[in-house]
Amino acid sequence: MTQTIALDLDGYTDLPPGRIANVVTYLEMTSRPAPAVAAESGRTVRHVAKPDLAAYRDLYRRIGTDWLWFSRAVMSDDELAALLAKPSTEIHFLEQDGAPIGLAELHRGEGRPANVEIAMFGVVPEATGTGAARQLMNAALAVAWDGGTERVWLHTCSFDHPAALRFYKRAGFTPFKFAIEVSTDPRLDGHLPRSAGPHVALIDPTPSA
Repeated sequence: MTQTIALDLDGYTDLPPGRIANVVTYLEMTSRPAPAVAAESGRTVRHVAKPDLAAYRDLYRRIGTDWLWFSRAVMSDDELAALLAKPSTEIHFLEQDGAPIGLAELHRGEGRPANVEIAMFGVVPEATGTGAARQLMNAALAVAWDGGTERVWLHTCSFDHPAALRFYKRAGFTPFKFAIEVSTDPRLDGHLPRSAGPHVALIDPTPSA
């Protein structure tokens, strides 16, 4: 049975043991941005028509472990394979010297036909600050706005990289909604290592002996 939390919208709300919460910011773009001038970088963005599950999981882990990404980590292989195989899902890898260093996962036309969600976006830590994220976003937006799109949206959260919100706003997205996400701490059930997300406190609900 799902436990109901009495949420205080004007103050603090205690969470049950083993749960974590973060503030989610939703952002949208309602008009096509001006074409970006591609800078020479030696990196390429490749559409991966049939992503290998192990390769996807490895890249997702490399990008997201520090920021406590867990939505794909808690999926079974069958669940994740079904998501990646959906016609509405598009996977793009940013690659350098043939090795994936960035991920853009788009969901096209779900909910509203002219909507595109950038459901996953990020680059590996060693590529941060090199222009790799900007290159990947330019490519993702060019693809997202192809084919009658009227709105592109995404979300970030308070667990994410501290520069994520500024980056998305510079890319042309506008915040439009807040939400609070409450979930089981994935470090406690083994879906992520206990060292993941070091900026988010790990509180073990198991009483000490």
